[in-house]
This record gives sequence, C-alpha cells and structure tokens, in this order.
Amino acid sequence: MSQKKINVLFIADIVGKPGLDITTQILPALKKKYDVHFTIANGENGADGKGITEELVNQYHSIGIDLITSGNHIWERHQFLKYLHKSQTVLRPLNYPEGNVGRGYAIIQIADGLKIGVINLQGRTFMYPINCPFRTASWAISRIKEETNIILIDFHAEATAEKIALGWYLDGQISGLMGTHTHVQTADERILPEGTAFITDAGMTGAFDSVIGMKKEVAIERFMRQTPRRYQIAEENLHLCGVVISVDTATGKATDIQRVQFPKL
Repeated sequence: MSQKKINVLFIADIVGKPGLDITTQILPALKKKYDVHFTIANGENGADGKGITEELVNQYHSIGIDLITSGNHIWERHQFLKYLHKSQTVLRPLNYPEGNVGRGYAIIQIADGLKIGVINLQGRTFMYPINCPFRTASWAISRIKEETNIILIDFHAEATAEKIALGWYLDGQISGLMGTHTHVQTADERILPEGTAFITDAGMTGAFDSVIGMKKEVAIERFMRQTPRRYQIAEENLHLCGVVISVDTATGKATDIQRVQFPKL
C-alpha cells in the first residue's frame, strides 16, 4: 500500500444553517491545510438544531463531507427515518435496541484499497438507558478488524467521565475517539499510551454568541422559568470546531491529533 498515513478531519456538531454556512466557507481551506483524506461531521443538529433531512445530507456531501454521524436527535424528524434506513453514509448510534432503522457503523474504501471504519455510539449517563456502549464497541470492532485496522468512533455522550472511560477501555483497539454532544470543545486532546487519539468533546460548529447554538434569550428563559421554549438557532459569531487525526495505515495507530477551532477565540 502506497499510502503510509491518512489525515481524517472530524467536524463537531453542525448546528443549523449557520453551522452549514461556515463549514461551506472554510472546509476547502481546512482540507488543503491539513492534507485531509477523509471528512466526518456530526449532523444531528443540522435541521434547525434538532435532527437532519435528506436535503441537508445531500448538501453536506456536496461540500466535501464523506460521512455523517449523529446522536440522540437523529430520531427527531420522523420523515427522515425512511432515508436513514437505506443510507450508507449517515450513521445513528449503534447501541440503540434492535428494531430501530439505520446503521451504527460503516466501512468505507477511500483510496488504493485503503478502508476506514467509523462507529457511532451514544452514552448512557444522564441520557437514555440504551445498550452498553462499551460492549457494543467491542462487538463492532471485532467485525471491522476483519477488513481494516483504521477505526474511528464518534461517542455522543453527556458525561465526561463516561467518554474518558471508553477512551481508556479502547486504547490500542481503535485509531481515535471523538466525544460529541456537549457542544463545548475540551482542551484535552492527546494520544493515549497504546496509540488511540482522544478528545473528550470536539465542540460545536455554529454560532458562539449563543447557549450551545441556541439564542441566548431563549435559553435563559428556559432555565429561569423551567418550562419549554421553542428552540431558536443563534446566528452570531460563527466558528467551526473539530479535530484532525493522523493515522499510520500499517498499524492503525494514531500519530497525531490536532484540535481545530476557526476562527480561534
């Protein structure tokens, strides 16, 4: 195999049209800067903050996103489930119970016979009590390893401890684990001792003058009144967050992880 190293760009949760706008604007430059071979984005907040649509999937692919991961909001748009059932490039968390539509992992050939495996998982702490992400990860990894040792995981979870625990549990078994869901980028990116790249949360792509993507005023009302408010997407001070992970194609071990935030705060 001629390719000795690949660089994978992971774009953190794209929130609404503002998130798509800044991604469209700067993705070509990011790909060039980091010599990106494969691009993943979490798209579960793409449709006005909750869920995603077939039209958005097509837009994401048209701007250069190869694979779309998600989380608990993937189920918000019932009309999307028929598309999710047949899609090869949109993942939902693998550890939801049997009977749900969609797929939770994918193996994709990118170049020169080189394949990459991507797994989508969801945490259970402070979230739905679904199947165990630890055991589910082991099950999926054993199958993906039959075709490739390059494996990345989007772990959509609330608790930092749960994400860190899964990173240690899988150290040396996967190339990288990117935490998502909290929309706040952490500064703990590192290569674990056995060669797995890790970050607790890759952050959010969208409006930073907000409360995790929502208009500040709406979020403040929700907290003060303790009653529901319609989710309204913020539009000011756009940023793209994520990570670039470099992987040795011979071993599947990560050699580098770089946190991305553009523009920097």
